[in-house]
Amino acid sequence: MKSYGLLLLATSASAFQTTTVSAVRSAPLQMAAASEAAADAAITPNAAIKVAANGMSLLKPIFAAEACLQAAVLGGLAKVDPDEVKAAIEFEKKANGVLIYTYGLSPFSSEALSILDKSGYPYKNIELGAEWFLLGGEESQTRVELGKAGDFGTSLPKIFVGGECIGGCAELVNLVEEGKLDETMKKAKVSKKGAASNKPNFLSMFS
Repeated sequence: MKSYGLLLLATSASAFQTTTVSAVRSAPLQMAAASEAAADAAITPNAAIKVAANGMSLLKPIFAAEACLQAAVLGGLAKVDPDEVKAAIEFEKKANGVLIYTYGLSPFSSEALSILDKSGYPYKNIELGAEWFLLGGEESQTRVELGKAGDFGTSLPKIFVGGECIGGCAELVNLVEEGKLDETMKKAKVSKKGAASNKPNFLSMFS
């Protein structure tokens, strides 16, 4: 009986230890998730811009037709090579973890840039022009090529994370409000400005 009692005691202790270790190991993951959600919550998108951006998505067919016509006329006059434009976009996508194409006078572009600034992630901004009706031949063709990235239309801004198009202003706002911006950046292996490198330091092995 005494041996049986000791066996029960040991089994109970083992079960308690496993549960405790499991809880300790999961704690950092829960803290990291909470930290990411808090970081996204600290960004407050402009509500009016969000509504307008969602409304603009309804005009995608009209903007697409206009963009193709503009590119055909201006691109033809400037003898723009669509393949060269496509290659330039692909180069920028590979060279930058976060890439955004904007218009200088667009409130949607300004809002997207403001959100990225507040997020703390580095990005490259390529301004095609002040607005769509002021674009030249190459910029007009670039706008058309950007419109082929996903089902987001030809309007700007156009945002790429890890080489993948996540959409424009409306989609960026949605990521923030759903607390998924940090998650999206992490999956693309994009680190915040000033973040410590995860690469092992050879000299630290001897310290």
